[in-house]
Amino acid sequence: MQIDLYDRHFYKTMLGIALPITLQNLISSALNMVDTVMIGKLGETQIAAVGLANQVFFLFILLMFGVNSGCAIFTAQFWGKQDIRNVRRVMGIALVSGISISFLFGIGAYFIPEKLLRIFTTDAVVVDMGSQYLRIVSFSYLITAITFVYAFASRSIGQAKLPMMVSAVSLLANTGLNYLLIFGNFYFPKMGIQGAALATLIARSIELILLVGIIYGNKDVLAGTLKEMLAFDNKFFKKVYNTTIPVILNEGLWSLGMIMYTAAYARISTEAIASIQIANTIQSMFMVISMGLGNSCAVMLGNVIGAERQEKAVIYGNTFCLLGIITGVVLGLKLVLLSPVILSFFNVSPVVYNNAAKILLIMGIFMCFRFFNTVLIIGILRSGGDTKFSLFLEMGSVWILGVPLAFLGALVLKLPVYLVYALISLEELVKACIGVPRVISKKWVRNVVRNM
Repeated sequence: MQIDLYDRHFYKTMLGIALPITLQNLISSALNMVDTVMIGKLGETQIAAVGLANQVFFLFILLMFGVNSGCAIFTAQFWGKQDIRNVRRVMGIALVSGISISFLFGIGAYFIPEKLLRIFTTDAVVVDMGSQYLRIVSFSYLITAITFVYAFASRSIGQAKLPMMVSAVSLLANTGLNYLLIFGNFYFPKMGIQGAALATLIARSIELILLVGIIYGNKDVLAGTLKEMLAFDNKFFKKVYNTTIPVILNEGLWSLGMIMYTAAYARISTEAIASIQIANTIQSMFMVISMGLGNSCAVMLGNVIGAERQEKAVIYGNTFCLLGIITGVVLGLKLVLLSPVILSFFNVSPVVYNNAAKILLIMGIFMCFRFFNTVLIIGILRSGGDTKFSLFLEMGSVWILGVPLAFLGALVLKLPVYLVYALISLEELVKACIGVPRVISKKWVRNVVRNM
């Protein structure tokens, strides 16, 4: 495998894309943890209610991620050949797709939240609280769909700083509004988890207004008119969606797999859900770097493939693989060492605390595999349009291995939540072992915008 660890241009470009994305995700994860701590002050039932309600949003977000990741393959490669007209046409496809999906999820979350939440738990109190949260948050889905299109397109053309700064403002607003609306500080009404939902809705509105306002105010490359963005024909649409559909299916089925994991945890106990919610919140602060690496890998490889520099793409891909493994090992160790300090901020029972501590230990052990797989799936395979292999790889590991093990551990073997999590984590190891030969084969390198 060709690897170049001394290419200064590689590191300069990578850091220019990865750092803003990492910082954005770090701010998001840190403030999400603060939000979880705030909601935790209300009680463990409230943590579980918001955690389960957010599973609906989690599925929606991952579908948005699928649509925009698939379209970003084309955006990055079109930008590599400086084809602005087609960059805007791809944005139009992403907008139409995202808005359509947001309506479906918004209607479901507003009108039948109880039915959605009963998929995960039979606890009537948790269902009632989660429904109150979902009805308010449902209005943010359309706003989020539009924001995603412009944020992903910005990253795909190498402008990752703008969505980072806008997201930071939005997230800070969300945390501030949570403080005011959850607890009723400074003469604001004390709304509990409904206040957390309203804060989310307002913050996402701020994010959309700032992002779109700045892009069109500066007459940016992405500031296309509706006519320009909707100027795609059926042939163009089919070409984009032939590559994008496996990504959407990947994200959708993967997120359903994650939801099935949550359903398995919920069958253990409400304390188990709270433990997983806390551990995932903490882990996400460490995983932000993997998202930065994966997204910078996707943009850089997509740009060079679009510019017909396939050999450079192979070298970049191999280098990203090695960096992903090294970074995962280092951060996994840090997660294990720092977890007692971070857990001390949560006001939870000893059972929840001990379960969360053991889950974090397992997360630390498997982190190097998670980092590699993030770079592999999001960065390498998708950048080259190798989305069908990516779909089969991820779905096979989740649905053939992970989901059966989750329910075997929770319902048949009656294992504690941390051992169920350990069983599920084996799918990351299997995924990595199958993915390595694909990278070595170079079959993933494809120019999907040639002759478009």
